[in-house]
Amino acid sequence: MNNTPVADACALRATASAFDAQRNTLPVPGDRSPDTVAVARQISQLGTLITTLGDQVLFRANSENQAPHSASVITSFAAVVAPAGEAASALGAAVHLYSFLDQTEHLRDQPDARDAREGATRVAEGVLRKAHTALREVADSLHAASATISPPSARVQAARSRSTTAAPAPTAPPATTPASAAAADRITRGR
Repeated sequence: MNNTPVADACALRATASAFDAQRNTLPVPGDRSPDTVAVARQISQLGTLITTLGDQVLFRANSENQAPHSASVITSFAAVVAPAGEAASALGAAVHLYSFLDQTEHLRDQPDARDAREGATRVAEGVLRKAHTALREVADSLHAASATISPPSARVQAARSRSTTAAPAPTAPPATTPASAAAADRITRGR
């Protein structure tokens, strides 16, 4: 396994892109009720991505010659397993609700069933939003980690700055200034 910062950053970015792609194929909350089978396929595909996260951690943790940055890469992959699992759980809840809607389709004209079906539809939309949010969290976290391990080249940053469609490059958090230093700076500027 190649464990250079560039190779590890590429692995982080590729995995982030796979989660972005997965999120982009999820049903959009508010659209017509998705097919139960289509959402179940999403769970299966997400399971494959979660396995990939585990494999990335395992291969690096089991390596005899870990690079200085390896612990950070392992932590980055391991940290996103929880939100990926939340997305899978949300999709499982969506399948359960869509299955209920499928099973009660013939009762849709009855007032009690109509109320239950409307409630199930609202809850399903909520869990789909939760899945979208969790997958975005996974991808954003992995993209940020890749930029920390191996920042994009000046050429890539320049291309991003010219692009009108690309997301801004991840940036490091701003340096914090102690309150006393900030106050002294304001006093100095005010004179």
